[in-house]
Amino acid sequence: MAAAARTLNISPSAIAQQLSALERELGAPLIVRVGRTVRMTEQGGRILSQARQLLRDAADLKSIANDDALSGELHLGACTTPLMGMLPEILARVSARFPDITVHIESGNSAQLYAQVEAGNLDAAFVLEAPYLLPKTSDWMVLREEPLIVLAPARLAHRSPHDLLANEPLIRYDRNQWGGRHADEYLRKAGICPHERFELNALNAIAVMVDRGLGVSIVPDWSPPWPEGINIARLPLPTQEIGRRIGVVWSRSSIRMRLVNILLAEAVAATRPTALGLTP
Repeated sequence: MAAAARTLNISPSAIAQQLSALERELGAPLIVRVGRTVRMTEQGGRILSQARQLLRDAADLKSIANDDALSGELHLGACTTPLMGMLPEILARVSARFPDITVHIESGNSAQLYAQVEAGNLDAAFVLEAPYLLPKTSDWMVLREEPLIVLAPARLAHRSPHDLLANEPLIRYDRNQWGGRHADEYLRKAGICPHERFELNALNAIAVMVDRGLGVSIVPDWSPPWPEGINIARLPLPTQEIGRRIGVVWSRSSIRMRLVNILLAEAVAATRPTALGLTP
């Protein structure tokens, strides 16, 4: 209660009075006092997410009502690789040019985030390219293409990628996930039947396991950051094969489309040197 009073620059007693008035209006207790502490009631918990949405919608009114006012809140999603790699730079550009835009970010896997965009819960999401056609209510733009490479301990860097994949234990990038399907397809197309030792959906962990000598792996050449202190070789395949595409999907029906367009422009500006697999 005291923290809320400081944030709103009013007295704690005024906070208590406003809460009491809200409880009378709603006809339900929202908080309960236990000794000197205050906790939320079950009724308060049930309305919390809707109350937050109301506040976000109220913040959007300024952007909707004033064509010249670039303000409001964007609701974004991001899977692990862009969340740790490209997204911080994109958001830094947005924040520097448009300081009145605030951003709420939800993390998750690509399939979950596509569903959230399609449901209208997110304005846009930084995800892997979907292995299916998108509904007409959504659109997609690729920001980076990542070719498949072979990761091997540095001491094995002199050997060919196919030799390593055929004869060394394989740390497989999870074939049940979108990101691992292309690697599995390449192995089958090349006629390589690897000796599988591990299978997981965590690229940084795969790199560390390769460094520890547990095997080799075929993975997309993902953007930094990579784990520190590892000594591994990143070997190109005989022919370039795209491992995955990373980009942004957005809802065409978002009421914050002006803010989404700003995000898209800054995403292109921030990633263009590395888009389509180019080296910065």
